[in-house]
Amino acid sequence: MPFGIMGFMGSWPEGLPAGAFRIARRTNHFAESVAFYRDLVGLPLLLTFEPHGADDFHGAIFGLPDTSATFELVSAGQPVAVDPHEELVLYLPGIAARDAAVARLTAAGLSPVEPYQYWIDNDSIAFADPDGREVIFAPWIFGKDTTPARVKRLR
Repeated sequence: MPFGIMGFMGSWPEGLPAGAFRIARRTNHFAESVAFYRDLVGLPLLLTFEPHGADDFHGAIFGLPDTSATFELVSAGQPVAVDPHEELVLYLPGIAARDAAVARLTAAGLSPVEPYQYWIDNDSIAFADPDGREVIFAPWIFGKDTTPARVKRLR
């Protein structure tokens, strides 16, 4: 059933029969980033690969939460510019799930960073990955739940 979010009404475009989705990101700190996303964020590591052929980089593919949506890290051969608001947002089913996810990072000695006001208004907590990009832990499911800011009548 289609839902209406920001004017979107409809379904997936005909003629684009995608069966899975992957986002790839270059990292300046490959080993540290793999450990961060695997051990602290808790993403399942599906596959790693070594440099081969013309591809001179290491890679790691994580499930979000399975193989239908994946997040790939590849080692950068040269420094890559990073914007802290290149966010990876994990929409979690409620405050308890958000707090459990955040607890792994704080137990490891990491402190939250300040995200955009939108995320603050929506009771989300952010951490910087080893490259300085934000990982946002949001306590609602996008497209399914009402955002906390709307419940609080902030947005």
